Amino acid sequence: MAEQDRQRFLGKRQELEVDKLFRALVKLKGSDLHLKVGSSPIIRVNGELCPLKHEPISSEEMVRLIFPMLEVQERRKQIFDEDGGVDFAHTLDVDGRRWRFRVNVLQQMGNVGLVARRVNNTIPDFEHLFLPSVLSELCTFSQGMVLLAGITGSGKSTTIASMLDWINHRYRKHILTLEDPIEFTFTDDKCLVNQREIGMDVKDFGIGMKHAVREDPDIMLVGEMRDRETFETAIQAAETGHLVFGTIHASTAPSTIGRILDLFPQNMHPALRSAMAFNMKAIVAQKLLPSIKEGVGRVPTCEVMTFNPTIKKLILESQDEKLADAIRISKEEGMQDFTMSLKDLVEREMISRETAFEVAPNPESLKMALKGIMLKESGML
Repeated sequence: MAEQDRQRFLGKRQELEVDKLFRALVKLKGSDLHLKVGSSPIIRVNGELCPLKHEPISSEEMVRLIFPMLEVQERRKQIFDEDGGVDFAHTLDVDGRRWRFRVNVLQQMGNVGLVARRVNNTIPDFEHLFLPSVLSELCTFSQGMVLLAGITGSGKSTTIASMLDWINHRYRKHILTLEDPIEFTFTDDKCLVNQREIGMDVKDFGIGMKHAVREDPDIMLVGEMRDRETFETAIQAAETGHLVFGTIHASTAPSTIGRILDLFPQNMHPALRSAMAFNMKAIVAQKLLPSIKEGVGRVPTCEVMTFNPTIKKLILESQDEKLADAIRISKEEGMQDFTMSLKDLVEREMISRETAFEVAPNPESLKMALKGIMLKESGML
């Protein structure tokens, strides 16, 4: 066994020069580390980019910092050379605690760069994440698909980890995750949890999903829905009796439908709409906002679209433009749009009014909601 492989097997590795910057990220309670040639290292703290007291990084220093991370596994360097970027997980012990980081090494303007996200080594519950209570109901389905939508850094992975951990503490089930890379690590409680990392434990999502059907999972996490193959295999798993969780880059719950359709040719859209209508259980879109509550850095604003008969009918009939109205009139069923969520956060003094209006999809609707005057629905449904 090669020395690097032996150290990985034993959970050990040599100290790297770049680790001092990861330690700074942890000690400063930052969420992200940015390394760019010609700039000082930058850490994001509570949503704000803060440069470290460090000389601008030269191209030679950047190679010295980053390449040892790529050389830990031959696959990393190969993917970086072929694609111009690679994702992987990095671990580091800081003051007796092991921390994980989701790392992306990229190439820009001929230079190497790095962006890393610190992953909490404990999985927070719904209450500490300030998530809507309806999310616990989405964990009780026996089969189907639940998607978390949002931009990079919106907290999707943390929310899904919290949902899986909620299940882990309550049901005796087998949870199987396919991740690229693994972020949160779970400790078995009532559930048996197996986590597979793409590239390390299995070659790709396609092969991982092929194996998964023989691994007796009740619940699956299929990482990010970034391409047609991943979504196809995930929806097939949902159709065959599994509860499938995944993330997708989309700004709102209704726009997620179009985002999925864009992965497929036009002639497949009718069948795809049918598959979504009958297998999707919910889409939750979220954004992270700076909080004014003492001791709280950021809080999520969430849009929740559960697949009730009205939502299913609109999707089957390609009336996606009416989905937003359907969410607004279904509050009693646990649905909410961003306006409702922002109103709630302002009234609970979690965020400022200025922040709420800055991110509100419709500032006028939010203004009226905060005055206690909810807009009457259009009557289109």
